[in-house]
Amino acid sequence: KATALTIALAETVLACSAWFCQGNTPSPGYFLFIDRPWIEMLGIRYTAGMDGISLLLVILTALVSVIAMLVSWRSITERVALHFLLILAMESGIMGVFLSLDLFLFYLFWELMLIPMFFLIGIWGHDRNIYSAVKFFLYTLVGSLLMLLAIIGIYLIHGEQSGVYSFGLAALMGTKFSPATGLWLYGAFLLAFAVKFPIVPLHTWLPDAHTDAPTAGSVILAGLLLKTGAYGLIRFGYPLFPEAARTLTPLLIGLAVAGILYASWIAFAQKDMKRLVAYSSVGHMGFVALGIGVWTPVALSGAVLQMINHGLTTTALFALVGMLDERAHTRHIEDYGGLWGKIPLFSAFFVLFAMASAGLPGLNNFVGEFLILTGSFKAAHLATALAFIGVIMPLAYTVRLIQEVIFQEERRPLPMADISPRELCILAFLALADLYIGLHPAPLLEILKTPVALLTGGVP
Repeated sequence: KATALTIALAETVLACSAWFCQGNTPSPGYFLFIDRPWIEMLGIRYTAGMDGISLLLVILTALVSVIAMLVSWRSITERVALHFLLILAMESGIMGVFLSLDLFLFYLFWELMLIPMFFLIGIWGHDRNIYSAVKFFLYTLVGSLLMLLAIIGIYLIHGEQSGVYSFGLAALMGTKFSPATGLWLYGAFLLAFAVKFPIVPLHTWLPDAHTDAPTAGSVILAGLLLKTGAYGLIRFGYPLFPEAARTLTPLLIGLAVAGILYASWIAFAQKDMKRLVAYSSVGHMGFVALGIGVWTPVALSGAVLQMINHGLTTTALFALVGMLDERAHTRHIEDYGGLWGKIPLFSAFFVLFAMASAGLPGLNNFVGEFLILTGSFKAAHLATALAFIGVIMPLAYTVRLIQEVIFQEERRPLPMADISPRELCILAFLALADLYIGLHPAPLLEILKTPVALLTGGVP
């Protein structure tokens, strides 16, 4: 455990140190860049780069990985070394996805993420853990195989057009496709990414996976894994297939808004806290999909910022639910009540993060949602108006959750102790991050300014 945590902390220091490399420009748009031959016979190169978007997501990955280890510190008692090794493997795969600029390399890391999460759910999960692990595996595998076929298709078409076979993003961006071919190839990418978001109706694996996963699995799943689908769409989907993306934009926006409204409605009916937070994640990622679909600088900046916000807030919520489950061995809302009088420090953090998730002004989620709605209004009036309803609906289930768990009279006596120093470190850090972004998002938006402008065709 100590070795794994040391490695994760070292990676966090390295990730944060990249913040100070922003003045470098080894490649247009990227301040850290590496390009080395790998399998030259097939045109495969080890090409990786970091811009403002990937910088924020890499830092998030490093931080959430450390938190995943800390929340598992006492609860995991069997196959401990394997558990922590799988968390490190997940971290490697996710960082690789956020840094890859070669489609073959991207796909390699994309698949690497799948295997550790399957075992995390299957070995240390609860209740129907095998069912949930297999369901997660099959959903993501089908999407991944379609994306692999599309990658091979792009590779062959580009090779025929240019005479040079390459998987590099920069080279492939100049490839010309017929309208039908572009739609099929982009559709395969969109489907693979939509499963990971997840976008309704491809979301059904997520509530089961969250419900049956250990706390560390839920933290990584919500905090990091869902972001890879959104990132893939931003980095590869739109730049490779601009015409096809524009054609399918109404579909993406429609599904995003449907997901926002549907997830909020279903979350209100949940009795299991983990399932409630899982459905709230579907709604929050619906806002991200809306921002990407509109593809304006303001909306896209809001979408990336919302990915960071959701990663921090939902990590905290799943950690809190895991802490309750460790103490009382139940996640059902109806089993709790009166926690404010018994564990006030825990209750204060619970209220803070629940209200952050609901989009309370002054906290981080509000900033991302505000930017997305502001940037979307001119391009999609009706969708923005409907999405605004999805801003209000989470308040209903959040207030209900807080009332029943924290302030309502105790239903039955449960053994409770307030948070430990280890738990306090986790929650205090996440609370400070939420408050900082909510009150002063300018530094993060400044980092996103150049890459977002380059992606949307504006001036950096």
